[in-house]
Amino acid sequence: MKDEYDFSNAKRGAVASGKGKTRITIMLDEVVIEAARALAETEGYGYQTVINNILRRTLLSDLNKTTEPKTTGHLKPGITATELKSLEKKLLEALNEIHRVMEPDARP
Repeated sequence: MKDEYDFSNAKRGAVASGKGKTRITIMLDEVVIEAARALAETEGYGYQTVINNILRRTLLSDLNKTTEPKTTGHLKPGITATELKSLEKKLLEALNEIHRVMEPDARP
């Protein structure tokens, strides 16, 4: 490592756009992060993008397939009981996948 660096000709890199995204802090199991990083290497994306893509596919894949117009309880307007049931199913599938990955001999 050098004692001094010359930044006189340095240029600032591109700033990542936060459009449509929210920065959060979330605690994930190490094995989940390791699996995401391994998958990220094969897909050519960052591991956070991999996690976002998996959550998006899992949670939102069936939302456009429902037609039931009735909303329930204190849900956001437009969320139907069928969509809620589908979301519950997807969350359960995601939970099962997390449990599968956390098994001692599991592979991503």
